[in-house]
Amino acid sequence: MPIDSFRPQSWNGIDDIVIVGGGLAGLFCALKLAPRPVTILAAAPIGQGASSAWAQGGIAAAMSPGDTFEKHVADTLEAGAGIVDEKMARFMVSEGPARIHDLLEYGVPFDRDLEGKLLLSREAAHSERRIVRVKGDMAGKAIMEALISAVRKTPSIRVLEGYVVEELVREGRFISGVVARPDAGQSKNRVHFPARAVVLCSGGVGHLYAVTTNPWEACGQGVGMAARAGAIIADPEFVQFHPTAINIGRDPAPLATEALRGDGAHLVNAAGHRFMLDIHEDGELAPRDIVSRGVFAEVQAGRGAFLDCTKAVGAHFPDMFPTVYASCIAAGIDPVTQPIPVVPAVHYHMGGVLTDAEGRTSIDGLWAAGEVTSTGVHGANRLASNSLLEAVVFAARIAENIKGMLPEPKINDWGKNAGESDDLVTIEDSPALKRLRRVMSDHVGVIRSREGLKTAIREIAALERENSRMRFHNIVTTAKLIATGAYLREESRGGHFRSDFTEQKADWKHRTFLTLADAEKVAADLSETAVA
Repeated sequence: MPIDSFRPQSWNGIDDIVIVGGGLAGLFCALKLAPRPVTILAAAPIGQGASSAWAQGGIAAAMSPGDTFEKHVADTLEAGAGIVDEKMARFMVSEGPARIHDLLEYGVPFDRDLEGKLLLSREAAHSERRIVRVKGDMAGKAIMEALISAVRKTPSIRVLEGYVVEELVREGRFISGVVARPDAGQSKNRVHFPARAVVLCSGGVGHLYAVTTNPWEACGQGVGMAARAGAIIADPEFVQFHPTAINIGRDPAPLATEALRGDGAHLVNAAGHRFMLDIHEDGELAPRDIVSRGVFAEVQAGRGAFLDCTKAVGAHFPDMFPTVYASCIAAGIDPVTQPIPVVPAVHYHMGGVLTDAEGRTSIDGLWAAGEVTSTGVHGANRLASNSLLEAVVFAARIAENIKGMLPEPKINDWGKNAGESDDLVTIEDSPALKRLRRVMSDHVGVIRSREGLKTAIREIAALERENSRMRFHNIVTTAKLIATGAYLREESRGGHFRSDFTEQKADWKHRTFLTLADAEKVAADLSETAVA
């Protein structure tokens, strides 16, 4: 049921605060803004199409007796491979427990022990048990269900479902609204929504790649829209591949959660050899980028990679990890008795729209939260389960900042027609998008090289020239920024690995900051080189 039905009868305009996206960051920000009126524009029914709902591991927060904020920050810095913004990480970690309690108040049924205390688990690269979960692997789903319920009970929040936002409207130095296409992107009409504050919570970039664990809506549109409006994009080259997507040919690929390895599952090849012990002293619990490359090497060599849970989890699998169990059984695999075939898949983007500690972007009037951003807390490689934490912490900070900057709400006129366009949204990948996904996986994937990245940037430029659709231009813009960041960073660090520059370099121990103009200059230079 549309949220409009919960509105007071006098409601006849759109709020001055518009949130783009109905995932965790967007819903949490709206709840934190209450009772301030706010409108959420969601491409799909809220909760659907959001990577948050698919998160299996949980939320990291230093809440156990033996844990400290310092330990959590130290683990975050270590995983981030030297370029984490420590100040931002401290904000996130120190505010984590309070946000967990917020989620409990919204009705999230986090796992508890027999004494009623939160049950905490450990994941890769964490020094302590600090992952708050729900029924093993159902944290994302449970969190989203609780927030959706809370949103539906909050009269100050209006959700317009089926509105695909395609453009940020800029007037001078301000973002003054958005243009969206209704009817899940199927309408020829486009609608302009004016706003004094736009909060971009549009999600990640996984669907830019041929193998991903993300829903198809996570195609990088938000980053592309912001870049086209002039926003600075940070760290776009750092893409995290989850090492254990279930290799059964599905798109998106189902995930075998990190928690399985945290509970003792082993990675083996077809011969039964535990190959990660040859690569890193922490074996399966090494940072994700290292495990991903280990799995990728076994698959590329034809030896295959498998997650063996038969001894560590065994008969308890259906109860402990029901989501993974269901995916395996549907594919004819019984994880109680059989190893699970796995492959690396794009899972999370550490880069995105640059924001400060209050979620403000480089353009006035535009805030951003969640995976579409680069706050700096993840550095070159996100620490497991820090992503949901980042989303709620900075969504709450945005709400406080907006309330302070715009203390009095203002109701604008209802959205006006912004013209017609035949650029309809389709769930099926277009031929151009299929080609782009293959280019990104082949040349901007787990392992990269100068020649491969040059090929990718030229292919992306060609796709851009050949396609005039606005939505595709948003998507291809994000791909261009990722490939350009990877081409410029001549070293290997975190989620970015170059076969021609395999070591970290001191000169590159810093974040990347790019504008669309920067990326276009690189593409133009490479085009000239190719012609010459």
